[in-house]
Amino acid sequence: MTHFLETPEGRRIAYHHTAGPGPGVVFLGGFKSDMGGTKAVHLEAWARARGRAFLRFDYSGHGDSGGAFGDGCIGDWAADAMAAIGVLTTGPQVLVGSSMGGWIACLVARAMPQRLAGLVGIAAAPDFTEDSMWAGFDAAQRAELESQGRVALPSEYGEPYVITRRLIEDGRRHLVLRGPLAIGVPVRLLQGTADGDVDVAVALRLLDHIEGTDVRLTLVKGADHRFSDALCLALIESAIAEILGIKGQ
Repeated sequence: MTHFLETPEGRRIAYHHTAGPGPGVVFLGGFKSDMGGTKAVHLEAWARARGRAFLRFDYSGHGDSGGAFGDGCIGDWAADAMAAIGVLTTGPQVLVGSSMGGWIACLVARAMPQRLAGLVGIAAAPDFTEDSMWAGFDAAQRAELESQGRVALPSEYGEPYVITRRLIEDGRRHLVLRGPLAIGVPVRLLQGTADGDVDVAVALRLLDHIEGTDVRLTLVKGADHRFSDALCLALIESAIAEILGIKGQ
């Protein structure tokens, strides 16, 4: 059953929470995705079968949450995640961040280190508004963004992405790959070599920037950005289980 949380900023966030002992697991979705995706629902069932607390939710402007997608930005969605974790969970959590959710997880880790038990990044896309979007714009697109405040980009997932100037400018205030990123809990990064949205180089760069004593990157040959086939889902399960100390899956 979907419940709703009102954040301190007045945004209405849709969520599903499964009760259980901690450390719990929190799924952080990607850009323009929602909590009904394959990975989120699969991991919820995995956690429930093991009696483990689990939280999945939609950022504002995503899925069943309030607000318009085009009005949002990285700072808003990170604040949504921190509000959900702060109110709906107890104690340390394992953050599982998919694509943009990997960036959000890094921001949560930096702001709320006491609430972390571990971090799993799935095709994590830190700093993508700057290093992928802005860096990939041609002169005409940059001019359109400056003059019109938005530019439409084609997407293989459906409707074009409308990228706003606010998204780009706000993203610059939340970059995590411009200096060391101290994360004092186990980190597991999972990355497909056939990912058309996030290059393996991004995973290697994130691995290099994270300062920690238990940080590992697993590359999966042929896996794409969705990272949702049976093998990939099993790898995600194993990464979470290892952090939680669950034996025998």
